[in-house]
Amino acid sequence: MFALAVAAALLTLVNTPAQEEQAQHQRPRRVAPTPTPAPQSAPAKQPAPQRTVAGGEEVDEDDVVRIETQLVSVPAVVTDRAGRPLTGLKAADFQVFEDGRPQKIANFSTTEAPFEVALLLDTSGSTREDVGLIRAAARAFVDALRPGDRVAILSFNTKKEGSDALAAVELKAPLTDDRDLLQDAVESVGASNGTPFYDSLVKVAADVFRERPTEQTRGRRALVALTDGVDSTSESSFEEAREKLKGAGVVSYFVLVNTEDYVEDRLMQDCEDDGALRLSSTQLRRYQRVIAPGASAEDFSNFCRMGQFERMHASRTLYQLARSEMASLARESGGKTFPAADLRDARRAFRQVAEDIGTQYSIGYYSTNTARDGTFRKISVQVRTVKDAQVRAREGYQAPRS
Repeated sequence: MFALAVAAALLTLVNTPAQEEQAQHQRPRRVAPTPTPAPQSAPAKQPAPQRTVAGGEEVDEDDVVRIETQLVSVPAVVTDRAGRPLTGLKAADFQVFEDGRPQKIANFSTTEAPFEVALLLDTSGSTREDVGLIRAAARAFVDALRPGDRVAILSFNTKKEGSDALAAVELKAPLTDDRDLLQDAVESVGASNGTPFYDSLVKVAADVFRERPTEQTRGRRALVALTDGVDSTSESSFEEAREKLKGAGVVSYFVLVNTEDYVEDRLMQDCEDDGALRLSSTQLRRYQRVIAPGASAEDFSNFCRMGQFERMHASRTLYQLARSEMASLARESGGKTFPAADLRDARRAFRQVAEDIGTQYSIGYYSTNTARDGTFRKISVQVRTVKDAQVRAREGYQAPRS
């Protein structure tokens, strides 16, 4: 039955061009082992509400609370037809539409405003040489950011000894602009066993960006992750991580290191061989949900009983899923993915990420649709003063629900 499910799935899965392009050098990945309210008296006469200004319009203080909950932040990168960034634009140069309806810009930050960045370094399965290359790429990325930009460093860390110990997400440095502290945090990064990738995304939203953004940094928070995105040990799901990042207003960037060929080769080895890899039980359950959601979990419970064909198919399916998930997070938030053939190529990709962050505008508006109905609202950003300007921005957002 399992073999039939795999064969049927193969007919429906089609490799994308990006999947066909394999790098010459890959970074190895080690996969994890197998009360009723009291009556009130008549209210006393209250003083008239004070009035303040929000979004260029005079409103009551009570209205400010209502409007603040509807504030929508939209990161945007603007380029010309040749892909060169366009800087120096003003709020008046932009038009914002929500579900096709024009919106009034109330909050605007130029490309010179500081950024807050959570830098996630995936070191699972890395050799000593790999960790050195990851540290060098991270140092170069931090150096490429501008004065005033604040960075947090996260990585995976295996705290216990032994082959059965799995990695946990560790915050090496909180948000800071202290470059010496950041360099020390980068140097403390080591290799790990297992990939709690989804857990790390949740930690970025829940811990690094726990506090509300200041007026200066609203719409200017980013996740930058060096990873292949293939989760093996998380307790969190992708859907949970996705919602947490959305709620925190984080722009997602991914430097995609290609490890697929290396991992597939080792998955083909006999389970008794030294250096052989196994898919974790978490990965096997995810694989089942993708290709045969109605099948028995027993059919997918033992990696070592799978044939080479099934192992190869499972590995390729999980990599395809990871690439799709990261592309979705980047696209929806206004971020981007940057492929890296190997870790030596990661420095170039990190440099491109830093350049993209440094040319990003942040636009905020108070939605004219005040309904708290939980619907998805589509956002469109245009530049009306520059012919053929290309805008990459957040695709939309989920409205709050009462």
